[in-house]
Amino acid sequence: MANLKEIRGRITSISSTMQITRAMKMVSAAKLKKAQDAIVMLRPYSEKLQELIQNVNSSSDPDQVSVYAQKREVKRILFIAVTSNRGLAGAFNSSIVKELNHQFQNNSQYEIEVLPVGKKVYDAVRRNRAVYANGSSVYDNLNFDVVANVTEGVMTSFKEGKFDEVYIIYNKFVNAATQEVTTEQLLPISMPENTEPQVETDYIFEPNRAEILDNLIPKSIKTQVFKAILDSVASEHGARMTAMHKATDNAEALRNDLKIFYNKARQAAITNEILEIVSGAEALKNS
Repeated sequence: MANLKEIRGRITSISSTMQITRAMKMVSAAKLKKAQDAIVMLRPYSEKLQELIQNVNSSSDPDQVSVYAQKREVKRILFIAVTSNRGLAGAFNSSIVKELNHQFQNNSQYEIEVLPVGKKVYDAVRRNRAVYANGSSVYDNLNFDVVANVTEGVMTSFKEGKFDEVYIIYNKFVNAATQEVTTEQLLPISMPENTEPQVETDYIFEPNRAEILDNLIPKSIKTQVFKAILDSVASEHGARMTAMHKATDNAEALRNDLKIFYNKARQAAITNEILEIVSGAEALKNS
């Protein structure tokens, strides 16, 4: 049986851990609100931009396809994997690494490189995978311009033929307790064909349709990457808040069990001391 001093030390240690996990939960809850507002405001803009591109492209000349929409024989693939720079968020980071390994297995016949955004996925792939670049620094000052610069390099590599397809893997924010691992094709962009007849709309393009698409498509790609990273940030805070809540509950249950064990051990020790005193008194009396 562990001595009472050791049990008291464990109770104190668990109580200190509870204070840390409870504080981390409160911090994540405060950050989640701001991150959630950011992604909720960006999603309609991103979706409307995609819709606008499809509407403009639907009536364009099929021979004038954007360089970012050109499909070619797949030989080289780039995966942009988005995690966080910190842990203690449950399965938030490991689920992305797991999905990335799954994609490696499914596309083993191609040459694959990874653009890790987040130290956790970078540490997981840097030793045994081909790393295109380390994008973890975007979290140092996260804004659209920083993400756009990283995306610009990827778009240039695709345009030059270094990659035939580009995918992005991230945690899509649903709510504070739910995050969905999502894999989206970034390049070439999908331009769905209109199979059903639709009412023709008489657009007036200024300066012209091709130039509008050349400006909208790169902006749409950059917005898609920025949205994915904002989704991941909101998901990180939600996952960490949930994980710290569970950790606090588990620590409290463990502390209560130790307190009961401590009280029983203390009661047994007091009983033994009383028995020793009584036995000693009887021995002196008999002598």
